[in-house]
Amino acid sequence: MHTQTGFGSEPEADMTAAPGVTRRELLKFAGATLALLVSPVGMAATSLLAVRVWPAAEYTRVTIEGNSQLKFTHLLVTDPHRLVVDLEGVEFDSVLQSLPSKVLDSDPYIKLIRAGRNRPGVVRLVVELKSEINPQVFTLAPVGNYGHRLVLDLYPTTPVDPLLALIEKSSPMDAAAGQTGDAPTAADAPAQIARPTPADQASPPRRSTRPAANRLVTIVLDPGHGGEDPGAVGARGSFEKNVTLSIARRLKQKIDAEPNMRAVLTRDGDYFVPLGQRVTRARRVQSDLFVSIHADAFVRPDARGSSVFVLSESGASSSAARWLAQKENDADLIGGVNLAKQDGHLARTLLDLSQTATINDSLKLGKAVLNELGDINTLHKAHVEQAGFAVLKAPDIPSILVETAFISNPEEEQRLNDDAYQDKMANAILRGLRLYFRDNPPIGRTKIAQLD
Repeated sequence: MHTQTGFGSEPEADMTAAPGVTRRELLKFAGATLALLVSPVGMAATSLLAVRVWPAAEYTRVTIEGNSQLKFTHLLVTDPHRLVVDLEGVEFDSVLQSLPSKVLDSDPYIKLIRAGRNRPGVVRLVVELKSEINPQVFTLAPVGNYGHRLVLDLYPTTPVDPLLALIEKSSPMDAAAGQTGDAPTAADAPAQIARPTPADQASPPRRSTRPAANRLVTIVLDPGHGGEDPGAVGARGSFEKNVTLSIARRLKQKIDAEPNMRAVLTRDGDYFVPLGQRVTRARRVQSDLFVSIHADAFVRPDARGSSVFVLSESGASSSAARWLAQKENDADLIGGVNLAKQDGHLARTLLDLSQTATINDSLKLGKAVLNELGDINTLHKAHVEQAGFAVLKAPDIPSILVETAFISNPEEEQRLNDDAYQDKMANAILRGLRLYFRDNPPIGRTKIAQLD
């Protein structure tokens, strides 16, 4: 016998006729669903606060937020591919009614979401998929401005390879040039790192005895925050995650136009990337440098200026640096990480390896960039600061974190949203990168033939 559900005439056991589902799977799911119905009488219903969908090429996240912990069961069904989620103790209200409208046609993984009352006290979500996925379904405790969250992370069965975009370029020089309109071509690009022109230099050039590099260098740009994690929020409502992505995209375009540089973004959209994965992606593409871009915030609106930070092996260089590192390291709590799926190997490796040489190079890079930032903005501190930022812990990649300005300062918030200022910021960082490579050419790897 079928009971009426929120899906119109769809049967209660939505997946019973689906090929590829075993009887054992159905009984297991039915048993779990039955267990949901024997909750104590009088239990207060969970009020849903919001539903959000974050599509990206790497994965799509669906978040359901409530005022108390959400209880659920889920089942992955094939032919056609669907993810079925039953929520206990909630009613089919206007929040859930809005969920289907939040799915974009361009979403790489979700075709549509159907939601409705399955039985008293149980709401069923059916996520119709465009292809087979590897789901991670988990809950998050309240943190920051968020209540209890149920997270559905829909990953492709074959993970997106960060090297793919680089491999698909027709040649290393195409990758360096970014294949943009007026960018240099392989025929006219010199096989050495581009040196700053007098107009770009903030100080007289220093003569270096080190040989110029004759290979392509890779720089990973890390726009801070994203998706569920907005970062700092300005007085006018600006989100740090949007500012950092915009500046990073501008900087990538400028780097890709350099004859011997290419840039890779840790994210190129509004979605969350855990801190450890940002480091992992930089190592996978064998990055020469890692630049994390942020917009600072403080409890007082008069705090202002740009800063550059590198990792510290011991303590932070100031209490403010320690506070900022802790705030940035909390991104995983805000954005939401499935702790059960985290790989402890990388964390152990980062703790075990000596990073002294890498930190020294990071300090050189940081000083070069900070000097250039001083030409376009007040410096919050006249020296590079150090603290235990998790995102800077690649043991073999010089890494810096750039706080472009204080988004909590109304004047600087306005500048951070200005196209011209963002362009100046990207140019300043690029000049710092050039100066660093001028005096610290990378060691040989992926050689490029000298062009006549």
